[in-house]
Amino acid sequence: MATISSAGVGSGINVESLVSSLMSVEKQPLTKLQSRQTSYESKISALGNLKSALATLQTAAKALTPATGSTAAASLSAYKATLADSTIATASTTSAAVAGTYTLDVTALATNQRHALGKTYAAGDAVLDFGADSSRTLTFTKGGTTTTVTLESGQNSLAGVRDAINKAEAGVSASIVTDTGGKQNLLLTATNGGTANAVTIGGTATFVDPAAPGSPIAAASAFSQTQAASDAAVKIQGVSIATSGNTIANAVDGINLTLTKTGSTTLTVARDNTDLKSKLDTFVTAYNSLNTSIKSLGAYNASTKTAAVLNGDSTLRSVQSQIRNALGNVPSSLNDAAYKTLSDIGIAFQSDGSLKLDSAKFDKAATANFSATAAVIGAFGSTLKTATTNLLASNGVIASRTDGLNSSIKSIGNQIDAYETRLTAIEKTYRAKFTALDTAMTSMTTTSSYLSQQLSILSNMASN
Repeated sequence: MATISSAGVGSGINVESLVSSLMSVEKQPLTKLQSRQTSYESKISALGNLKSALATLQTAAKALTPATGSTAAASLSAYKATLADSTIATASTTSAAVAGTYTLDVTALATNQRHALGKTYAAGDAVLDFGADSSRTLTFTKGGTTTTVTLESGQNSLAGVRDAINKAEAGVSASIVTDTGGKQNLLLTATNGGTANAVTIGGTATFVDPAAPGSPIAAASAFSQTQAASDAAVKIQGVSIATSGNTIANAVDGINLTLTKTGSTTLTVARDNTDLKSKLDTFVTAYNSLNTSIKSLGAYNASTKTAAVLNGDSTLRSVQSQIRNALGNVPSSLNDAAYKTLSDIGIAFQSDGSLKLDSAKFDKAATANFSATAAVIGAFGSTLKTATTNLLASNGVIASRTDGLNSSIKSIGNQIDAYETRLTAIEKTYRAKFTALDTAMTSMTTTSSYLSQQLSILSNMASN
């Protein structure tokens, strides 16, 4: 009897094709499970995009929300200081600034205190007498605060002393000057001008006297002052101003001045809405981006009958509803205000659901009543910050929906694993049954051929 080497070869039954066809039917529930799993994963990804757009809007809303304990007008106000002659001084403002115009007269600039060593040395000469010590100190006292500079014996040169002083940031900068004869001297300059920045020099360091090496000079006596510190002389609106160096802080409320030369000029302080308008532009852009995302994620194409991944999703509808309510309802704090809506200050909805900032209308509203304008911005900023924070919270609708989808994905994954195990067993059963059938039919075919052959032989013998 011939040996069958492959299922179906002897009987003519295509076992592989039969098993494959049956298994494709058996796998249909698995395919549906995998499709559901993929759908849930797509929804999680879409919710992630929605969450990102909400977070951007949340950041923009926070920038419009008044600081705790501060009014909207105070938090959102900004001023710009301008000098008619910008070569005399530079000016910056704080939130405490007040609009106004002031005369500024600078009759003297502050000077930096300067010291120089009383002795000069050749390059590389030992300049310190350490005696039996391995280190000595230099001290610099400014305003009751003393900074100590430690000098090691290995630093026994003007360059070594200079580097140690500069590294310590002791309120003075050190530099070396060389005269025409090649002799070097150490100069000290107060870091900042003004009498408040003058320093007193001391310490245990003693400097070598080239003319009398055996009689070193104590640090306090080794340096001589070559320029005394002095304060600037300034008048604002004819009033003399106390100064500390060339920087004047809050001589006028919220104005910081840095003097650069003597002379007279005019200082003008005016409200500057540039930063506020930039924040509003950022807010409008963030909202429009979220609006576009919501429309895209929930879209339905009637022509192709294709739905976007979050079409009909309750979470998407909830986000859209809460954000629209935050922008569409008048906050209670504005019930008696001069301006009540974003539209009153130039921020209005367009036909496509987006927002647009009318810069001219905003400028008009802010000029007419900045406090009322700021109140609208602050109230809606606060309302929207609360809405986005709640939506993005760990127990918010997005997190809850994402957790539910992840749970479903895990459950489906378990079902898929169990079903794949079952399919393996089913395929094994099918293959065993069809292989047995193939073997049986092959055996029957062989027997039939043998009987036919014997009958043919008997028939021939009978004929003869």
